[in-house]
Amino acid sequence: MAMLRRLYGRLRLKVNETKSAVASAFGSKFLGYGPWVAAGGLVKRKVAATPLLAFKRRIRGLTCRNGGRSMTAVVEQLRSYVQGWKAYFRLAQTPRVWLELDKWMRHRLRAIQLKHWRRGIAIYRELRMRGAPCAVAQQVAANSRRWWRNSDRLLKSVLTIAHFDRLSVPRLS
Repeated sequence: MAMLRRLYGRLRLKVNETKSAVASAFGSKFLGYGPWVAAGGLVKRKVAATPLLAFKRRIRGLTCRNGGRSMTAVVEQLRSYVQGWKAYFRLAQTPRVWLELDKWMRHRLRAIQLKHWRRGIAIYRELRMRGAPCAVAQQVAANSRRWWRNSDRLLKSVLTIAHFDRLSVPRLS
């Protein structure tokens, strides 16, 4: 850092020491990206931890279950944010992270859909209408207030990826 101060001092520039650091590239971030070492020692780009946490926090806010909005309104808000985020971080080389985030977003949307149906009778009727087996519909309807748990295990076969594609939910992967 002292060398940088001397070098930039000759050019009549000041080093802002609160924003600058001399450190290893690993563990630091630049414009939201950070390096990671893939198989074979190849260094690739990833989304740094801080923007990833900010993304998850924002998605949680957009997909909260007690917002009083229709599924299309939720998807519309989600679409604008996710497409912008995806455009900014398109250079990241982490396909598995994108897949996990996609699964997590669909899980949240399934929980919203279950809460919209509310009662066990309505849940059973809607699931049967969408082609769910009778046993699955009964099991979900019996535990009608366990939205998060039911939305992961049992509803994956009914509210599939194709269902969310029809709603035009954006994908990261």
